[in-house]
Amino acid sequence: MTTKECYDLMGADYEDVLGRLMSEKLVRKFLYKFADARDMGELQSSLKAQDYETAFRMAHNLKGVCANLGIKKLGASSSELCEELRGGQCTDRVEPMMAAVQADYDMTLAAIRQLQAEEI
Repeated sequence: MTTKECYDLMGADYEDVLGRLMSEKLVRKFLYKFADARDMGELQSSLKAQDYETAFRMAHNLKGVCANLGIKKLGASSSELCEELRGGQCTDRVEPMMAAVQADYDMTLAAIRQLQAEEI
C-alpha cells in the first residue's frame, strides 16, 4: 500500500499534507506517531469520568492533529464533538458524536496500521 492509498482509505487529503510536510517520509513518520498517541484513550476516559473540560481539550487536540495531517474525515467528526463540548458541558448530542469520532478513528487507525504492516 502506498501512503496515498492509505490516505484514500482514511478519507484524507494526501496532496495537502505532502505539500505541507514536503516529504513522504515525514508524512509516514507523523502518521505513525498519531497511531501511537494516547489522545483518543484520554478523550474516552474523560467523557466517562464526566470531565468535560478535559474531553474538550482532547477533542480539540485531535481536531488539530487531523488538520495538520490532512485527515479530513476524522478531523470533521472531532471538530463537531469539540464544538459540542466547548464550555465544559455535556448534551444529549455528545454520545452519538463520540460514536462517530470513534468510528472514524478506528477506520483511520486501521488504514495506518495496514500501511505500517506492509512497510515491514
